[in-house]
Amino acid sequence: MLFLASPAQAADGPEVFGVPVDFVLFGITLLGVALFHHQVVKVALGGLVVISVYKIVFTGFKSGDGFAGFVAHMGHEWVLLVNLLCLLLGFALLARHFEDSGAPDALPSLLPSSWLGPFVLLLIIWTLSGFLDNIAAALIGGTIAAGVFRRRLHPGYLAAIVAASNAGGAGSVVGDTTTTMIWIAGISPFEVMPAYVAAVVALVVFAIPASLQQHRHQPIVRDLHAAHHIDWVRLGVVGFMLLAAVATNVTVNLNFAAYADHFPFLGVAVWLALLLAAPLRKPEWRLLPDAFKGCVFLLSLVACASMMPVEKLPLASWQTTLGLGFVSSVFDNIPLTALALKQGGYDWDFLAFAVGYGGSMLWFGSSAGVALASLFPEAKSVGKWLRHGWHIPVAYLAGYFALLLIVGWHPKAG
Repeated sequence: MLFLASPAQAADGPEVFGVPVDFVLFGITLLGVALFHHQVVKVALGGLVVISVYKIVFTGFKSGDGFAGFVAHMGHEWVLLVNLLCLLLGFALLARHFEDSGAPDALPSLLPSSWLGPFVLLLIIWTLSGFLDNIAAALIGGTIAAGVFRRRLHPGYLAAIVAASNAGGAGSVVGDTTTTMIWIAGISPFEVMPAYVAAVVALVVFAIPASLQQHRHQPIVRDLHAAHHIDWVRLGVVGFMLLAAVATNVTVNLNFAAYADHFPFLGVAVWLALLLAAPLRKPEWRLLPDAFKGCVFLLSLVACASMMPVEKLPLASWQTTLGLGFVSSVFDNIPLTALALKQGGYDWDFLAFAVGYGGSMLWFGSSAGVALASLFPEAKSVGKWLRHGWHIPVAYLAGYFALLLIVGWHPKAG
């Protein structure tokens, strides 16, 4: 069908049952990611190559046709991609600084002994994900839980750890890759912050039943006599890096907005802060090769999403955004966010919560879920996740409609 497409078809792009082939190829790529978890980098890169060749040969780009159009398109997208690369790598090292500071080891001493213990741990994870990447928050939370629950974690509680890490970062532009992407796109952090209304409601709805599940399954076990040393210098490095990111983004958006699309200020600022602090505490450089593989995967999907004809997507609305939350439980939320940013017209706090939290409904729906499943292989059961984590989708609906009723849908033009 592709090779026999008429010139008129090629101009608009051929379709399959009314769906542009661009989206079909993208959907196949995302399906491959969902099915082949151990080959996600190869699948994402393969999808990027296929979609790029298809666009070059058949449909062209808004910036032009053929290979020249592809080069011009990537020339426009390179700032976003480099910013993401620098931030993802930088936050991986930042998260290790936090882990090595000793602060996570001291947290269990704060936990009550009743069912409130599991609840407070979820609250801690939720809070951590507001300034750490949701993957780091999930892994830190999972590590603490493994110790205080003797590695006997209920499937519903494992789902809740992922939900807490995703919900807590929904209103913070440094708490999740998706919200960071929204921030990089020039959207004010204050436009994303109301997502915390939904995140708080969701936390209450899923954390109480999940904590009761865990307490019945395995009560908390604490070592109250253990001594914990906190490296305050490492915590200072974490704070310095986050401050550098926030200050740079605010300064660029207020005073140099015209240059924001021409240089990756945010990513460079994070790395400058990291290198300046390196003499005080050496970063764990050996983490970079594995982190880079994950970046290649995510950036490939973002690049694919940037080439989609978003003018053929359903118009942005609160109903569409609600649906994106369920879609993100199957397909990665990074490309969904990229598509939404390219399309425009969303209320960004709704989008941040929907695609950020929605992936919690299945273990492979978010990077945090995949990371936690690497620590607890028993989480890799869709049936158990859905059966015991029933409170996750219920909390999504409760949080989303609370946001709709309390804050209201206020889409932004463009």
